[in-house]
Amino acid sequence: MQAGTINSEIRRLRQKYPKIPLYAVVEDICASGGYYVAVAADQIYVDRASIVGSIGVLMDGFGFTGTMEKLGIERRLLTAGENKGFLDPFSPLNDAQRAHAQQMLDQIHTQFIDVVKQGRGERLKLQTPGLFSGLFWSGQQAVELGLADQVANLDFVAREVIKAEEVIDYTRRDNVAERLAKRFGAAFAESTVRAMRATPALR
Repeated sequence: MQAGTINSEIRRLRQKYPKIPLYAVVEDICASGGYYVAVAADQIYVDRASIVGSIGVLMDGFGFTGTMEKLGIERRLLTAGENKGFLDPFSPLNDAQRAHAQQMLDQIHTQFIDVVKQGRGERLKLQTPGLFSGLFWSGQQAVELGLADQVANLDFVAREVIKAEEVIDYTRRDNVAERLAKRFGAAFAESTVRAMRATPALR
């Protein structure tokens, strides 16, 4: 859902500002939701070894019903609504629920395929077996399949395509308190920041 929201917003901004080109540059991985976002760009640049594609949808989980029976464990699940416990790992999955889940996955998969076709257009080699099966390819293969446009890195795109010598990274960085909170907990971070503020040399 998040990938779809980003894709829609990118396409809205491209329509609002048609003279401003938008390029996606792939480094390590641009698969599944990442690729869903990237296809909204005018051009997609990849490294030869990038992982690209995975145009598919999955719903995963575990089923412990057999294990519970062997251990003599009784599952006590109370619900209002016969399908409220749907996909509960300790309850069996019946055929109707399985069919419902598959129908939903197929629908979302179709949405994904439509977005890719819309974004890539005639560049896609639609006759490629498995193109929309969830398979993924190297960056070099992705270019050959029309999933990407060219093998190039971020510096190349900045320098040769955009004509900008300096690359500005707008990624939000955690401040000291946020980094401490993630590592040691919020209480420790708060007390440390208070101590730092109270020390003149660290202000």
